[in-house]
Amino acid sequence: MESHKTSKRQLEILNFIRDHGRATIIQLATELRVSDETIRRDAKILVGDGSILKLHGALALPNLGGEAPFERRLRENADAKRAIAKFACQLVQDGDSMMIDTGTTTSIFAQELRAKRNLTIVTNSSYIARNLALVNGNRVYMAGGALKGDNGASFGDTAVEFFSWFKVKYAFISVGAIDVQLGPMDAELDEANLAYMALRRAEHRVVLSDSSKFEKSSLVQVCDYNDFDRLITNAMPGEALKAALDKGGIIVDVVTL
Repeated sequence: MESHKTSKRQLEILNFIRDHGRATIIQLATELRVSDETIRRDAKILVGDGSILKLHGALALPNLGGEAPFERRLRENADAKRAIAKFACQLVQDGDSMMIDTGTTTSIFAQELRAKRNLTIVTNSSYIARNLALVNGNRVYMAGGALKGDNGASFGDTAVEFFSWFKVKYAFISVGAIDVQLGPMDAELDEANLAYMALRRAEHRVVLSDSSKFEKSSLVQVCDYNDFDRLITNAMPGEALKAALDKGGIIVDVVTL
């Protein structure tokens, strides 16, 4: 097989798939702001040299040592995610109620919440549910629906409807990107829909995001800037993003590592 020099765009494709587990042609074209045909040409080269696999309707990395993409993402920017999670945990008092969507930062946040007592948690993440159920007097409500193999979370109309039954003090959500014009975004429609419902059902609405997501775009808008109250992150946003956050009246907490 003839080798080739990997282009900058092909590296971006590999990085996106590595971060998200898998990706469609449309997702990659939207993320990299190029045509579908351009992505198809690059993907054909990467499939040809074994860098990625072509699955039904998506592209993915070869399975390395049986480790799931979600497990790899838990380790990426881990120090920043842990600092964000610790700060968010300080907002929570014993007895509080909250919705937590699936994500690597929210999963680390759930680990920190084990120091609290008598919490009521509504989640679609089996990882978060396992961490918080049956400890310290917590009550955990797990949404049903179609289970996603990558992160063990449920999605779809059933999960969104389940979230709509509750009213809680806090919503803590993670996002795939924060676009300057559009605000929080995600690569999956089902994940965005569920996160938006969580925000609608909470008194205090908090986005947990490390700074690697800043001024990036993804496929689906999660919410507008007036749909959440607080951003907890590890670095001050750039001028354009900070202006958008200020216009929305959003509190920005920058934590130290």
